[in-house]
Amino acid sequence: MTVPHPPADPAGTAGQHLHTHQDEDPACDVAHGAAPVPVFTRTLVAVFASPVAGFLLRYAADAGFRAVLVEPDPQHTGQGADGAIAASGFGGFLDDTADVVVTDHHRPELGTVLRDALASPARWVGVMGNPRHPAPHIPALAELGLPEAEISRVHRPIGLNIGSRAPAEIALATLAGLIADRNGRPGGFEF
Repeated sequence: MTVPHPPADPAGTAGQHLHTHQDEDPACDVAHGAAPVPVFTRTLVAVFASPVAGFLLRYAADAGFRAVLVEPDPQHTGQGADGAIAASGFGGFLDDTADVVVTDHHRPELGTVLRDALASPARWVGVMGNPRHPAPHIPALAELGLPEAEISRVHRPIGLNIGSRAPAEIALATLAGLIADRNGRPGGFEF
């Protein structure tokens, strides 16, 4: 049995999407390098150095976020920053363009870090964690005297439900959810 070969392509256009005036799509033009990438003025603050934070910050920078790692424990400072801005506290990073992602819900600083993020003008605050397990941020914030309305502003779980298991997958799902939110979309496969 012989397999037919595709016809010759002397112009070298095979596999290229040829645009007509009727099907102009700005996203398609960006994907093909025919238009500039939109400039975003958003900051992603990953709290606590962790393998997930390292991937999250790397991907965030590629996706147009200003990437910041906040690590309050000097023993961990510099781990996982990979070119991101590294700081021991929030400093001036939390404005109304900031998304805060707490990457470790087992740290003793969890409550104070979340309290400080919620007191800032940060646009979005979330903490990673399995939704089938109790949420440790709730008692940590209640112990600090935060009312239930403030505690409920913390997103958990975060990211898209893609069955993430590895740190890179968790970071990818988280960033995809933030990008969907940034673009006013629900995420997933609903267009």
